[in-house]
Amino acid sequence: MALSRLLILCSLLLTLLTPQALASDLLARADTRLPFPHSSDIDQLPSITKVLVQKGERSLQLLSGEQVIRQYRISLGDNPLGHKLYEGDSRTPEGEYSLDWRNAGSSFYKSIHISYPSAKDREMAENWGLNPGGSIMIHGLPNGTDDDFAFAFLGLDWTDGCIAVSNQEIDEIWQLVSDGTPIEILP
Repeated sequence: MALSRLLILCSLLLTLLTPQALASDLLARADTRLPFPHSSDIDQLPSITKVLVQKGERSLQLLSGEQVIRQYRISLGDNPLGHKLYEGDSRTPEGEYSLDWRNAGSSFYKSIHISYPSAKDREMAENWGLNPGGSIMIHGLPNGTDDDFAFAFLGLDWTDGCIAVSNQEIDEIWQLVSDGTPIEILP
């Protein structure tokens, strides 16, 4: 008897939540930027002097000195706990690096390279007989992702060790952050 009531309830919910209504509702709530006043004129913002990532909080902040200019919710690698040890471990590195180059034609909607691995990272991986990897980026969604399904990536850890944001957010980060900007990635 309880199973039949559960089936009836599920049927009612499914009729109320059509795929279009569900997708529309999720997209309406999919702005992953954390609440900060946003100027429509990006050129009037102060220069970004540092990027700070807090993996445990799933947060990426753009700083000017000590002031937080922008803050975003992020997705990490499938295995987010701990420092990246080797290529293929699906971890996002921890430590101090720099954003050293960018790729407008990557497999994802724009990407900015993080200078991982450092000499210490290489040494640690080599001591284990492993390759440290090196294609760690801040990027948008995979190319070809339909805007109607972008919500499926937000709030999940799905990368191979990179830091992912929405396409709109990588556009903003792309404009605000210069090559050579330091990035600190904390646990």
